[in-house]
Amino acid sequence: MKILVINGPNLQLLGRRKAEFYGTMTLPEIESRLRATACELGVELDFMQSNHEGVLVDRIAAAIGNVDGIVINPAAYTHTSIAIRDALEAARIPAIEVHLSNVAARDDFRHVSMTAASCVGQITGLGADGYEWALRALVRRLSTAPEQSNL
Repeated sequence: MKILVINGPNLQLLGRRKAEFYGTMTLPEIESRLRATACELGVELDFMQSNHEGVLVDRIAAAIGNVDGIVINPAAYTHTSIAIRDALEAARIPAIEVHLSNVAARDDFRHVSMTAASCVGQITGLGADGYEWALRALVRRLSTAPEQSNL
């Protein structure tokens, strides 16, 4: 089983940016923790991060037929990107959206996710642990119900 982990804009700055919302772990540290979890679960991971919406859309399209699931933190694009939403929907690859902070407890504009409707689930507010729980939930879902799509 292969899972693609996608991170959107500014997540390369984790560990130096608004620790009260995003914690102190860096993106490479989160990826390292996820690799350990993937090893435990017997799955392969592929990581990518981009600050560019089109690059994220292209990577989702390229995942068709190449990965079994997606863990995605669209970051700021969560609230604005119909293009990422449409790419997730068209790809029909089960995806779980993850956010480090509790977006529902933040600015009003962060309360709406454009991308969540194209995902099988959403995990928010658990910090870096949210990535692990998203990976575990996705692997469990894929292992028990592979015929289910993300729609």
